[in-house]
Amino acid sequence: MYSFKGIAFVVSRLVILFFLIAGSFSRADTIVIGTQNFHYYPHYDFSSEDDKGLAWAIFEAFRATTKHEFVYISMPVLRLQKELAKGSVDFIYPDNPKWYNPIISNTLKSFSQPVTRALGGTIVRPGKVGAGIDEIRRLAMPLGFTPVNWQARVDNQLTHLIRVNNTLNALELIAQNKADAANLEYHVTQHIASQQPSLGKFTLDPELPHDGVAFMLATISHTDLLAEFNAFLVSHQPLIKRLHKQYRIKSPDVILNNLSDQYY
Repeated sequence: MYSFKGIAFVVSRLVILFFLIAGSFSRADTIVIGTQNFHYYPHYDFSSEDDKGLAWAIFEAFRATTKHEFVYISMPVLRLQKELAKGSVDFIYPDNPKWYNPIISNTLKSFSQPVTRALGGTIVRPGKVGAGIDEIRRLAMPLGFTPVNWQARVDNQLTHLIRVNNTLNALELIAQNKADAANLEYHVTQHIASQQPSLGKFTLDPELPHDGVAFMLATISHTDLLAEFNAFLVSHQPLIKRLHKQYRIKSPDVILNNLSDQYY
């Protein structure tokens, strides 16, 4: 029979061996990034099993320079802020200090440098460019977005706001002549239109309401890692530009200038 001391010695050795093996495999801390559950490709689509878009490609390139592992969890916009406040997620994306939310004061959060810049604007048929704002009587807009540039016209009943589930639904309403325009992101619109050629062509009217907006990474407690990420964005500009080109994402200024030259 084994003595108690002999059993204790074996157990202690097994415990030490377990921690040595576990230590050799635990090469990294896990960082949880909460993301909006929108299909917003090519900017991001974190519900995709494969290519999750530009933001994901940039985050993964950064991850490769750190000791961390990244886990991405998609959820509704307001829940993102709640989970960040609870500490259930370490970062959220996208965020911006100019955006209002009723959950966390933006003064409590730290924001990265822009990961990329999106262009939200008035999407119409190419033949409707230049018709003027008074021709936009029915405007489609996805749920979760605020019609900041259209609020006065909506309040004055000059434009009727039609809420839809997503960008595709908004484009379908234009195609069916049930909406005159939609308030959407330019790159997302072009991507979806390319996947749904039966809907026809769409463009952004540069003379109608539009906004260039920065998409940033936000955190409450992981400011050191955020500083590392900001340094990565600065030191890896050739890579960042190459990824933007790969996903066909251009700066708002370039797009607006090109559209103005084309239509005006």
